[in-house]
Amino acid sequence: MGDAAAVPLRTVAREWLRIGVTGFGGPPTHIALLRRLVVERRQWIDAHELEDAIAACNLMPGPASTQLAIFCARRVAGPAGAIVGGLAFIVPAVVMVLALSALFLGGSPPRWVRGAGAGAGAAVAAVAVHAAVGLIGPSFVRARAAAARRARWGAYVALGGLAGAVVGPFVVLVLLGCGAIELAVRVRVPGGLHSHAGAIFSPVVAAAAAGGLGALAWVALKVGALSYGGGFVIVPLMRGDAVHTYHWMTSSQFNSAVALGQVTPGPVVATIAAVGYAAHRVAGGVLAAAIAFAPSFAFVLIGARHFDRLRADRRAQAFLDGAGPAAIGAILGAAIPLAAALGEAWQFVVLGLAAVALLVARIGIVPTLLGAGAVGVVIALAGGPLPN
Repeated sequence: MGDAAAVPLRTVAREWLRIGVTGFGGPPTHIALLRRLVVERRQWIDAHELEDAIAACNLMPGPASTQLAIFCARRVAGPAGAIVGGLAFIVPAVVMVLALSALFLGGSPPRWVRGAGAGAGAAVAAVAVHAAVGLIGPSFVRARAAAARRARWGAYVALGGLAGAVVGPFVVLVLLGCGAIELAVRVRVPGGLHSHAGAIFSPVVAAAAAGGLGALAWVALKVGALSYGGGFVIVPLMRGDAVHTYHWMTSSQFNSAVALGQVTPGPVVATIAAVGYAAHRVAGGVLAAAIAFAPSFAFVLIGARHFDRLRADRRAQAFLDGAGPAAIGAILGAAIPLAAALGEAWQFVVLGLAAVALLVARIGIVPTLLGAGAVGVVIALAGGPLPN
């Protein structure tokens, strides 16, 4: 196993860039590629240490596979390696999302582009359900030991589902609230649980209320620092703000943006760049991505040496046991407005076929979305109706 800072930065840049460019399929693919690189092929990190790092990253908010990529780069090449490797992993996805956003979210995209976006966007609700279903089993295993834990788990899922379907921008409050409740029940935390968080975030919330770049910064911060339960939880965190509160994009455009984040390699959180592009074009996309990914760098650079303690911390475990199920519910709930945003009958047919492909035939997300987009292109070229 190699020592920290022993691997040249150019090697880190090359290997992490390769994963960022070829990592289609979301966090499971990213984790598998990182394991193959640092454990099996290069033997820079032993398997046990990597498993501990995966567990610790899953206890933190934000994109777990991105944090794991940054951690591995830090482990083999020090803090400079964390920055180089993290950027190499993230930047390709952000660039691709911005380029596709210019094509799909531009002022007057060609008809076939609109068709592709409408087709892929129609399948997004099925992707949300598929993502939530994949998370339910492991989450429930953590709670099944006691009847009271199971009951609270179900309540957190239900509250998250209601939030994801109805309250839009306030999903983050439900996630934090469920985590705080479980923390209070399990660890008996004294009063004042929210006082410090309020002091930290109140200036950002005030800036968000003013709109403009402050609002975009707040949405990006929620995505990067306050999301629990996997990459797809960013959908309910973003949708209410992007579509209803600030009107940066239509429901159909938002569905297309989510599809862009799914079909590109690298971290799914790069979807925030599409929202930023809709709000303030390229500058907005770059700003949103920078703010969304900054917490991941901070968490790893500051806290990597404490990962072992984090994994064993009862308070961290308890908070995640509340926030995690709520995030799964929010993903499921988000499928309702995503489906309701569809405007044409053929899109509902595409949604049904996508659900069958993902949940029954076990076809991957990327080929399913590409197939749905291809259907939309055919319908557009044939003169079929497209959503406004």
